[in-house]
Amino acid sequence: MQNRITSLFKIEYPIIQAGMIWTSGWKLASAVSNAGGLGIIGAGSMYPDVLREHIVKCKEATSKPFAVNVPMLYPNVEEIMNIIVELGVKIVFTSAGNPKTWTSFLKEKGITVVHVVSSLKFALKSEAAGVDAVVAEGFEAGGHNGRDETTTLTLIPAVKEQLKIPLIAAGGIATGKAMLAAMILGADGVQIGSRFVASEEASSHQLFKERVVAAQEGDTQLTLKELAPVRLLKNKFFDDVQQAYKDCATPEDLKTLLGRARAKRGMFEGDMVDGELEIGQVAAIIHKIMPAAAIVKEIIAEFELAKNAALNL
Repeated sequence: MQNRITSLFKIEYPIIQAGMIWTSGWKLASAVSNAGGLGIIGAGSMYPDVLREHIVKCKEATSKPFAVNVPMLYPNVEEIMNIIVELGVKIVFTSAGNPKTWTSFLKEKGITVVHVVSSLKFALKSEAAGVDAVVAEGFEAGGHNGRDETTTLTLIPAVKEQLKIPLIAAGGIATGKAMLAAMILGADGVQIGSRFVASEEASSHQLFKERVVAAQEGDTQLTLKELAPVRLLKNKFFDDVQQAYKDCATPEDLKTLLGRARAKRGMFEGDMVDGELEIGQVAAIIHKIMPAAAIVKEIIAEFELAKNAALNL
């Protein structure tokens, strides 16, 4: 299955595993890469020395391409970027910041750069900044999201209409049928997060994985727009946030409620009551925890079946 994305990353399938905090360690990244997709180490939940360890272990576990995702809102970004260069990482996905900040630096080192956006405006800004590809992420996605609430079904064709560089669709994609739909809309590949949370290799807590596969329609909601929009599974912490809104909480009040390491507490340590549980809407159709390689295989098989069925319509 060769196209602009598989050629850009030198991978077999245009499936990219999202670089999610507390989930995307070296075990998951190497498993996805070994299965023919592009695995990503999520640097957002790692101190620099921890990231260094994960990159080294990922290199030992796979000879295939993998990437590192770097949310640019963290204070030690410069140290992280220097580690990435030092250890010879070939692909970097940047997010949560201005793509101009690091794109030139990375590309001068021969690194392929992809930026994650939630709107056409920022897709075009990313292209102008010189990135090699863009991930356009719809409102359905888990974790931090766009304030405009543009759905994937709307965002992908809007971006495709004006973007010249390769386009990766994200948000609400967990199956081969959804992958085909995204590519029919104009995407060159797909980035999948929530489905890989429910994988054996994900570094997130087993209780969180079980909560994801138990989720039903309506069990997630986008909130905390005043800080950074995030889609959460509903639990006591989510209810506390909603009560804070009813009590006319200020952004500072919300920051106090959120506190420090709330996401780690939920997704990594397994506190299903007071932890922050970030996941996409598509959790409602994820029903079992599987090895990452089996997930990739199932998605590709369903993609091919759906494509052949569409040709016969």
